[in-house]
Amino acid sequence: MGCDYALVHLKYTIPPAAALTYLYRPLSSELCIYKVIFLIIVAVVSTTPWDSYLIRTNIWSYPPEAVLGPKIFDIPLEEVFFFVIQTYNTSLLYLLLSKPTFHPIYLRSQSLLHDGRRLRQWRWTGFLAILLVILAGLRLVLDGGKGLYMVLLPTVYLWIVDTLALKRGTWVIESGTKLGWHLWDGLEIEEAVFFLLTNVLIVFGLVAFDNAFAVLQTFPDLFPSLPPLPSPVLLVQALLVPKKEYNEARIEGLRHALGRLRAKSRSFYLASGVFQGRLRIDLILLYSFCRVADDLVDEAASVNEAAYWIDKLRTFLQLSYASGPWGVSEESRDVPGYVRATFPAPVQAALSMLPTRYLSPVPLYDLLAGFETDLNFASTTNPFPMTDEATLKLYGARVAGTVAESCLELVYHHTPVSPQYEQQISVIRAGSRMGIALQYVNISRDIAVDAGNGRVYLPTTWLKDVDVTPSDVLKDPTSPRVEQVRQRLLDSAMTIYDEAKKAIEELPQEARAPMRVAVESYVEIGRVLRRPVYRVKAGRATVPKLRRLAVAWNALQDG
Repeated sequence: MGCDYALVHLKYTIPPAAALTYLYRPLSSELCIYKVIFLIIVAVVSTTPWDSYLIRTNIWSYPPEAVLGPKIFDIPLEEVFFFVIQTYNTSLLYLLLSKPTFHPIYLRSQSLLHDGRRLRQWRWTGFLAILLVILAGLRLVLDGGKGLYMVLLPTVYLWIVDTLALKRGTWVIESGTKLGWHLWDGLEIEEAVFFLLTNVLIVFGLVAFDNAFAVLQTFPDLFPSLPPLPSPVLLVQALLVPKKEYNEARIEGLRHALGRLRAKSRSFYLASGVFQGRLRIDLILLYSFCRVADDLVDEAASVNEAAYWIDKLRTFLQLSYASGPWGVSEESRDVPGYVRATFPAPVQAALSMLPTRYLSPVPLYDLLAGFETDLNFASTTNPFPMTDEATLKLYGARVAGTVAESCLELVYHHTPVSPQYEQQISVIRAGSRMGIALQYVNISRDIAVDAGNGRVYLPTTWLKDVDVTPSDVLKDPTSPRVEQVRQRLLDSAMTIYDEAKKAIEELPQEARAPMRVAVESYVEIGRVLRRPVYRVKAGRATVPKLRRLAVAWNALQDG
């Protein structure tokens, strides 16, 4: 009885596991835990028979003075733990590095796969290579002798640790069953290849899981209901769906939607990576619709064109909600046909994929009313419509509070256990107020950019308090007096934020931390604007990437 193998774990495998656990804990979810446990079970079940066989046939041995003594199927308990800890560490590292990845956009339907003949050739080449390895392994098993240990090459974990353990005699490859080659002094080639291939297999298992889950979450027409923890049977069913059944338009639409989010809002793009499943998809689709609608109006060549697009967007909503409050029936309406005939091709998917089936229409109509307010800036009689704080607050509620309401509706739709209706309404109202706070931050950031476009969103009454007119802001948006009004607007934003942020803690657990990241990432822009010196990019204050990551990390830690 000895403790050498146990010391290997205490020194080299458990500390990385503790560090990875600490790093990933704020990002963890039930699905992530389920995924890791699933992979550990597969690893232990698939590895145990082979390792037991190696030990019983004297190919692989553990000196009694190096192990504690307890065994499972002739395998020392420390070795069984190694199966678990290696899979755990590799899985957590994979999850940590792949967390921002939006897997649905990497799905490919059959027609999207270019050069099908070459692809088939590569597939057959890979299949034949695997078959040859299996046949060679079977021959080694039948022949025995040198090379036999090479049969069981599944992954890589720590070559350096293995070198130290082999030199200490913690475990031994019997001399008659190995090739005698070394990667470096003390590391048998069999061990090096073993650790490499086993980690590759673990990662392949994680990728297969993510691919299956991507299919489940991307195609609700194929899988109408998606349980929080899909069963292995359901995951296999998803993997076996023929690629010809993939909805190409939906994949492309999601790709463009994510591209808009990445290009237009770094804060919300960062936060989106913390959401998961169909909630993440629908939040991205909601943002894509709002972004497209805003751009159609904002980038119009004239007021008349902007009004035209608002009218067309309103008609789109009327058609989408024609059969009830937000009914599903397609009778007497042809939304896809209207979208194709009316809107430019690049934005059609953003409208067609808006999840109107479980979004109430009022916030979306109010959003369009907010866009109409922007048209007043081109008025010859009153080009500065933000007359006072009440007007500004109404505008913020329409263009931002409405979006927050719709986001929370999606949260409650996709949450298995939702609170009482009264609590939902209370949280949604708080979300609307938070939207106003974030819009105030947005206005504070964009004073110079808006002035360049002939717009002043600062309340005229506030400007009057410091003896400035909206026309003065257009001439010099960075003057000390304008800066005073900016700070007043930020004060108001922070007051609303402080009052509304408590409601985040009443959200369902699955959305609480991600929503906190979304809010804090944007509020941080306001905190930056309070500093005498801050980084400006394209006329806007920006938050450095490392600081954004730190804010997101702290927001995750809070819950």
